[in-house]
Amino acid sequence: MLRVNKTSRRSSNPVRFWQRFRSIPGFILCLVCAGCHSFLPSGTPEWRAGDEIVVAGRYFHSGTRVVLWTDPGGYDAYRVERRFSAISTADWADSTNEVRTLTTPNRYGMRTNTLTTNQIESTRGGGWDLPLLQQVVDQFVIHFDACGVSRQCFNVLQDYRDLSVHFMLDLDGTIYQTLDLKERARHATISNDRSVGIEIANIGAYAIRQKNPLGEWYQTNSSGKTVVTIPARFGDGGVRTRGFVSHPARPEPVVGVIQNQELVQYDFTPQQYAALIKLTATLCRVFPKIKCDYPKDASGHLIGRKLSDDALKHYQGVLGHYHIQTNKVDPGPAFQFDLIIDGARKLLRQK
Repeated sequence: MLRVNKTSRRSSNPVRFWQRFRSIPGFILCLVCAGCHSFLPSGTPEWRAGDEIVVAGRYFHSGTRVVLWTDPGGYDAYRVERRFSAISTADWADSTNEVRTLTTPNRYGMRTNTLTTNQIESTRGGGWDLPLLQQVVDQFVIHFDACGVSRQCFNVLQDYRDLSVHFMLDLDGTIYQTLDLKERARHATISNDRSVGIEIANIGAYAIRQKNPLGEWYQTNSSGKTVVTIPARFGDGGVRTRGFVSHPARPEPVVGVIQNQELVQYDFTPQQYAALIKLTATLCRVFPKIKCDYPKDASGHLIGRKLSDDALKHYQGVLGHYHIQTNKVDPGPAFQFDLIIDGARKLLRQK
């Protein structure tokens, strides 16, 4: 069941909270003596359940594994230095000399386009409150990373591209959050101010006659099953689940038309779909303006091209990167929008 933490981390574990009071009289005495406040002893650790996302400094449960930028093994887009270079040359001064494509130490910014001058002043230090952020965010943008694994995705974004994204979704279904959702990540040009973005590990979609890396990334094993084969140059790929063998949700490559191009792509993994369903439901609940739907034409079918400028301006919901930019085709023809939206709606109906 989808759980949303609407108060603090302490209250997110009601069992632990109420077990402090062995009787009703004891509870009443606590309220009287403490003025309705309860505090643990100084230095008491507070543990996360491991499924929380961070929105305006607050924790919200998603029901699926989330690794935050503050967790061991997480990916921190707040850092200035390059993540994967030698530590001695990872600082910004050395980075500007070694990587000419890096032009700014910050890979993210402020959501300012729809704010008043007073609101900008109140949030410029990071002090967003949730209601204001809920008024601003109304899109959830889906990407494939074209890198194959989340570790390589963060390497490209952080160490080479001046880019960022709120979430990355690895082959095993692990979600990495790299920034608080109050931040304006750089992932979808004109939609950055109003959107949350996710990069899903998948090597991408390619024109039918175009040379592509699909044969390197997908092979048939001895049992006749299509599996993802991470090239040796990426080592274990950084996939968090040890020994995990990933396979596309559909064994054969999928052919479809995006931006009037016929493309071929292998599907995402079942674990990715399962995690994304839960994250989508969470975001739609936390941000009421993100409608749990995708862009459809008059017949109710998925729109496979960029939305018109006016349609995009007014669109609120889940969408692909290609709905925003004509030069993009992600998340590609294999992505199952119906599976995500139907699954998320089912979770949203649960109380």
